[in-house]
Amino acid sequence: MASPTRKHVHEETFEVPPETLFKILHTPSAICAWWGAVSAIVSPETGGTWAASWGQTVDDPDFVTSATMREFNPPHRIVMDNYQYYAKSGPLPFDAAFVTEFAIIPKENGTSLRVTQDGFPGGPEGDAFLSGCEQGWKDTFAGIRQFLEQLPSQP
Repeated sequence: MASPTRKHVHEETFEVPPETLFKILHTPSAICAWWGAVSAIVSPETGGTWAASWGQTVDDPDFVTSATMREFNPPHRIVMDNYQYYAKSGPLPFDAAFVTEFAIIPKENGTSLRVTQDGFPGGPEGDAFLSGCEQGWKDTFAGIRQFLEQLPSQP
């Protein structure tokens, strides 16, 4: 029997159209800007690849993450799975089958972005990583907000 997993959900509303919010989730230059990645490669289609690296230089990354875009449904939803994860510090201390969903939800006052990350181990071996991801998504959403504020005004 597989052990239970945990998930993390983070949601915020942004004052932009759904199409704008969706586009920055799969545009490599935008990903680098709002997420602080040094490189990103995306093939924006169902079955496509999403990959990014972080660190001081693209040639010597601290972290690399890649995933398959299991669902690519503009401008509503992206679901990613089949993650590969590299860290200079070593592998994750547990086996994981992460699934991440980006849901773009039109609201009266803008567009809500809800990220659901599932697959964290149910036991204590995943506690530190889950906690780090919770803070990481707060920081990431702050980066998205700052990036969107710098875009030219929408018509």
